Amino acid sequence: MKLQAKNIFVQFDGKEILSDVSADFSEGKRIAIIGANGAGKSTLLKVLAALNSEYKGEVILGGENIRSLSRKKIARRLAVMPQTMQAPPDTTVARLIEFGRFPYRGIFSGGNPKEDREIIDWALKVVKLENFKNRQVMTLSGGERQRARIAMALAQKPEIILFDEPTTYLDIAHQLEVMQIIRRINEKFGMTVIMVLHDINHAITYADEVFILKDCKIFAQGKPKEILTAKLIAEVFGVRAEIFTNNSGDKIIFPVATIKNQSSYNF
Repeated sequence: MKLQAKNIFVQFDGKEILSDVSADFSEGKRIAIIGANGAGKSTLLKVLAALNSEYKGEVILGGENIRSLSRKKIARRLAVMPQTMQAPPDTTVARLIEFGRFPYRGIFSGGNPKEDREIIDWALKVVKLENFKNRQVMTLSGGERQRARIAMALAQKPEIILFDEPTTYLDIAHQLEVMQIIRRINEKFGMTVIMVLHDINHAITYADEVFILKDCKIFAQGKPKEILTAKLIAEVFGVRAEIFTNNSGDKIIFPVATIKNQSSYNF
């Protein structure tokens, strides 16, 4: 299913947050949105997820304007995992994941309990939390809690999943675990993944395509290994970086220093 943003403008308190942003997100790919703080990354993700309706322009989901779709119809096509999410203190992992089944339940119908159980068990298996099914979410570590939230998004059985900074507050090991799960979701189940990332090396390693925001607009887009150069990083982030290749042939970006006067940097 295709997701498109067309000429998106967002203002807040008279300040421009996004200006004429258009993006065509490739189906079945892993796409990263990166940029400096305040560039509008999370705002764009909320617009794409229909969580922010205060914008001009169009978001097209599966050929239809997202404004014309019901919340349940959107949720059957697209799931979103925000940066933070609160659950009642006594919520179990299984119960949290069950919340993801809401698009398939009517006002007077509890849905299909057998199908719900099968999908919950499947989502638990994907994120490797089978043995945590009856644990309370509040007792989980940060990494385990993040995996449970991913499972809740999976329970919607969407074609597209949006992640807003999925590795925030996680240590290196859990960051790696979460990013590998996201890659597996894309490769094994064909779901399109769109993720806001802070870590440029995560974008290089885990994204097929990257959109770079600067000054409220899309500054560049393309394959991360091709467009993430020292010059671009200096222009977007104001950082001088050195680029290496590791033993696996992967590109690694190492920030060296901030640039006070970008025009003085010798590219």
